[in-house]
Amino acid sequence: MSVQATARITAVLDSRGVTSLPVLQSDGPLALRRTRAANGRYARVTVIGAMSAPLGGDRLAIEAQVEEGARLTVDSAAATVALPGAGTATGPATYDIGLNVGERAELRWLPQQLVSARGSALRMSTRVQLAPTARLMLREEQILGRHGESTGTLISRLTVHRAGRPLLDQQMAYGPGAPGGWDGAAVLGGHRAVGQLLVVDPSFDDKRLETRLLGPTAVLVPLAGPAVLVTAIAPDARLLRTVLDDALNDVLDTPAG
Repeated sequence: MSVQATARITAVLDSRGVTSLPVLQSDGPLALRRTRAANGRYARVTVIGAMSAPLGGDRLAIEAQVEEGARLTVDSAAATVALPGAGTATGPATYDIGLNVGERAELRWLPQQLVSARGSALRMSTRVQLAPTARLMLREEQILGRHGESTGTLISRLTVHRAGRPLLDQQMAYGPGAPGGWDGAAVLGGHRAVGQLLVVDPSFDDKRLETRLLGPTAVLVPLAGPAVLVTAIAPDARLLRTVLDDALNDVLDTPAG
């Protein structure tokens, strides 16, 4: 039997200037827990998988609303593993993430990796709406197959709007049924870990952001707005995280113009 579940988070700035969480609603396999933040200016929520999911046919979603002036970090306790469905399951699983960030608010969306296990089929979408003065740090990491196995089918789309205007809209597809060439030399070149880091910050209006390579398998690209996108591939999850962490340090150290 497939599962349908939607978890919800709302972060607000209270009268003391502290970010509180009036809505922290778990559902099905998506268990939300407030955890201690490394930075006291942020509220932190950790997603804990309460059961194996997503399986074929599952419909999962997370919605996060960060109100004006609030600061929220969302991470996860472990990797999310997309698995084949039970014998009666039909169609791919879906995992939809909706993020809304208000004026002068900040969201750090930093989940662990998504692993596409052999035989699985998952369609994942992340939709972000940002106010003009909102800040966003968003990391996505996809691991194509567990150790020693081939990948399942994974289709992932990320769309970001800022001040009502498109900032980024991209889709990636891997595995059986994906357009030919996804695992060729011009795309993954034999690598099985792929990720991206998106940073949106109004302060980038005053910084010099230029397209550049970050090692042999990563590139930093400024977007048409106060934002930068880092895309990277690597042989495994550990090396991919190292590349993205180094890229984040590079972005934050970019000198002012």
